Amino acid sequence: MDERTLRALIEAGAVKKVRIIANGSVFYVEAEHGTGTVTAHTTAGKLKTWVTLDAVARWIKQLGVGKAQLELGNWHPGQKGLEL
Repeated sequence: MDERTLRALIEAGAVKKVRIIANGSVFYVEAEHGTGTVTAHTTAGKLKTWVTLDAVARWIKQLGVGKAQLELGNWHPGQKGLEL
């Protein structure tokens, strides 16, 4: 889901929970709403990722979210990224 659609869901109050998920050396965002869970994507359709926690936190805050769950179980800060 792109940023514009995600922002509209947040403003409508449809998003119940936001999670910042670490995977390898990057972070991505999942949002839980009434019909399921969606991940944040770029306008090109690729998974939107960040390399630092503060960058993803700023992005979520600017969307209007004040609370998010952080999952660090698969975080490996020194890992090199893979292009799949």
